[in-house]
Amino acid sequence: MNVDIKQLNERIHQESAFVEKILTELGKVIVGQNYLVERLLIGLLSNGHILIEGVPGLAKTLSVKTLSDIMNLKFQRLQFTPDLLPADLIGTMIYNQKDGSFQPKKGPLFSNLVLADEINRAPAKVQSALLEAMQEHQVTIGDTSYPLDEPFLVMATQNPIEQEGTYPLPEAQVDRFMLKLKINYPNKKEERAILDRMTTGIAITVERLINKDDIIKARTLVNEIYIDDKIKDYIVDLVFATRNPDKYGLKIEDLIQYGASPRATIYLTIAAKAHAFLKRRGYVTPEDVKTIGMDILRHRLILTYEAEAEDMTSEEIIQQIFDKVEVP
Repeated sequence: MNVDIKQLNERIHQESAFVEKILTELGKVIVGQNYLVERLLIGLLSNGHILIEGVPGLAKTLSVKTLSDIMNLKFQRLQFTPDLLPADLIGTMIYNQKDGSFQPKKGPLFSNLVLADEINRAPAKVQSALLEAMQEHQVTIGDTSYPLDEPFLVMATQNPIEQEGTYPLPEAQVDRFMLKLKINYPNKKEERAILDRMTTGIAITVERLINKDDIIKARTLVNEIYIDDKIKDYIVDLVFATRNPDKYGLKIEDLIQYGASPRATIYLTIAAKAHAFLKRRGYVTPEDVKTIGMDILRHRLILTYEAEAEDMTSEEIIQQIFDKVEVP
């Protein structure tokens, strides 16, 4: 490591001290779910949205709400239903009788953290309205576009159990989520701790540690984190292995219909930097890429009928790619 990287590492180590405080404060309310909490922070630091698949009752809403309290951010939870309209999200124009003009009434999307619960229960027009907000960080009411407040993060959930009356997300929209997480039940020890903590009837309060300006400043620092050319090549190799697996000695070309898009390369790089920031380092290691890689890639592979017939999942295929592609 040269002197500049050492200085950067020291600076990032100092500037990222608030991460430990946030995790400690979250730990007062949330039991376990370290994976979810860490990925929420990565999404915020790297300006990427998150799609979560998990059964109800795993503290998804509580995690985001608590994080918004700690960071002094505006939070909105939206329950997506088949009768939801785009105006229910973005707002609408209201007629003012006094001066005969129309004025915008902004909807709940004008928040910092938005939890879109059961996103696949809403029809295509609603999903399209959310897509503009996610991609452009703005919404259009009437013929005027309004910018959304920064930071802006959408965390959408899907229930893997009940699929009746759902509208599956188009591949183009799924690809716009930086991370797709799969969360499971807590272990026995964690469940007992949840019982002890959540059945007292006493509300648990958290301290406000940072604000939106601190998050935007932290994003700038994340962009400055050093990533070596060899690791950049490693990221490109991982993504290309999903498109041309035979060139990397992988016999899985019959299992993948479409590989990951260039957006995966960009997101994998940014998310690896954010993960290094959480670990209070000023440089990216291959371990950062491997740790975050599954969450970046799992929803970007479209498998063939052969893969489905063999009960192969995208996670199993991605794991083969990580095992085979040479680590720098």
